[in-house]
Amino acid sequence: MFVSHLSCPKCRATYEPNRKIQLCTCGSPLLVAYDLKKTEKALKKDSLPQRRNDLWRYRELLPVRDFKNIVTLGEGMTPLIRLRNIGGEMDLPHLYLKDEGIIPTGTFKARGAAVGVSMAKELGVKALAMPTNGNAGGAWALYCAAAGIQAVIVMPKDAPPIPRKECVIAGASLYLVNGLISDAGRIVGRAVTDRGLYDASTLKEPYRIEGKKTMGLEIAEQFGWDVPEVILYPTGGGVGIIGIYKALQELQEIGWIGSRMPRLVAVQASGCAPVVSAWQAKKTESVFWENSATVAFGINVPKALGDFLVLDAVYATNGCAVAVTDEDILNAQAYLGRREGLFVCPEGAATLAAARRLVREGWIEKNERVVLLNTGTGLKYPDSVDAEPPVLQPGDAIER
Repeated sequence: MFVSHLSCPKCRATYEPNRKIQLCTCGSPLLVAYDLKKTEKALKKDSLPQRRNDLWRYRELLPVRDFKNIVTLGEGMTPLIRLRNIGGEMDLPHLYLKDEGIIPTGTFKARGAAVGVSMAKELGVKALAMPTNGNAGGAWALYCAAAGIQAVIVMPKDAPPIPRKECVIAGASLYLVNGLISDAGRIVGRAVTDRGLYDASTLKEPYRIEGKKTMGLEIAEQFGWDVPEVILYPTGGGVGIIGIYKALQELQEIGWIGSRMPRLVAVQASGCAPVVSAWQAKKTESVFWENSATVAFGINVPKALGDFLVLDAVYATNGCAVAVTDEDILNAQAYLGRREGLFVCPEGAATLAAARRLVREGWIEKNERVVLLNTGTGLKYPDSVDAEPPVLQPGDAIER
């Protein structure tokens, strides 16, 4: 609607919007740029309460031109939950969790799929392909089904089983690879070249970010346009944290938030922490993480195409990058269940594990407002919790 061009964050090249395009000629991802002066005139804060309660309420900051191309399952405007019990125990009274587990398809991946598939439809795409660790593939398969677009999905054979079932029920062409998401990516790359498919790999099309950035828009709105001090985000491909930072920059430019940015924290698992390693070394790009493994499968990304954008967001906001162990992740997942009644995914639990460490180290201060991003429901990861209760016979009594 108000898109002005596509921009390369590396070489600064620009491209005309509204045509099929993947990466810049320099190999960098492309970002959507808006005419924010026009946006500022068209989009008013006081109009939002009267709008639909989903991510399309921010339509002037989204790339779809023709509303008939919008593909929606009701995604967006997820709750911001105050963690009173855990916050009290951590001496952190303003601790919140944004729960993406209640969104369609059960994870935040629905946001990227909604906007990405809507734009694919608008651009006339008939078939697309993507590698995935599971949840993105499931989400894109379902949204593609709604849009009438054929989806080719390749995921590691060790990916959680439920996204696999989502792909099947959606009628996608699903393939499993005996390897990591990086191996799936190479297979998709060959299919894109050989079959002329649209490449929907992470950051190889510019529109997934636009869906993910709506988390940042919602957080700002939910805090009354006075953004929190800290946001912790589980980081694999990095689109979520890149999108949140982009959203906040756009809100600053149209004058809806002040000059202060939240400190952004990229959270990774110690078994796959390329961004953390790069941040610790003060580098601008990461190195491929060999033999990566973690229970938080969604952030098991050995090398992200947009790692430099993640690091830029962390550096620019005086944030940090933290790696936590699988043991800490599973303990945090159980802790959220017992104390707050929340069944979060391992990736979301990683943000609590990281916050606990940063509080102990004094990096997060007592009176700061802190937001944890839970990127999905724990129901998508049934194997993350052992459930072996005792089996009673009909005449047995329950012991105290």
